[in-house]
Amino acid sequence: MAIPRQLPNAITVVRIVCAPVFLWLLLVDAGEDGTARWVATVLFIVAIATDGIDGYLARRYEIVTDLGKLLDPIADKALTGCAFVGLSILGELPWWVTIIVLVREIGITVYRFVVISDHVLAAAWMGKLKTVMQAVALSFALAPLPALVGDWIGWVNTITMWLAVLLTVASGIDYVVGEVRAARRSGQA
Repeated sequence: MAIPRQLPNAITVVRIVCAPVFLWLLLVDAGEDGTARWVATVLFIVAIATDGIDGYLARRYEIVTDLGKLLDPIADKALTGCAFVGLSILGELPWWVTIIVLVREIGITVYRFVVISDHVLAAAWMGKLKTVMQAVALSFALAPLPALVGDWIGWVNTITMWLAVLLTVASGIDYVVGEVRAARRSGQA
């Protein structure tokens, strides 16, 4: 079965477009646990879950592109960044968490653009693990689950959010160390 060559990139672009729609839905009712909050949560989960689909299609049909390698992490950062900022605006997540995450995410993204003429900085395994952990933590934080299952779910959210922040910092360090090592190797060659 042949698929259109640009389908994976189109999926990624749709994910980027979903980010501001998701943020608007999250904020529209000022954090109330109503329909807009549930729709925002579902949109976030679906959009972040399709990250695996576009990558799978690109690899499976051998249509991986430099544009896709660049846009895919941007889509992830747009979605998770909007979630972190939205939760902090609503007072549901401390701003220091959002700031740590955004500094790492924006820093790596800017660096990607700086080195793009030399090489494409694709997502590393730790960066992918970080994105998965952020998606899990944010899904728990976004969904108004305490009303359904009780306040104990707050502990699950706290633990997953801490893991997400730790992986965010660790993966940022991993990227920096990897790039420094690569630069040293290319300087010796």
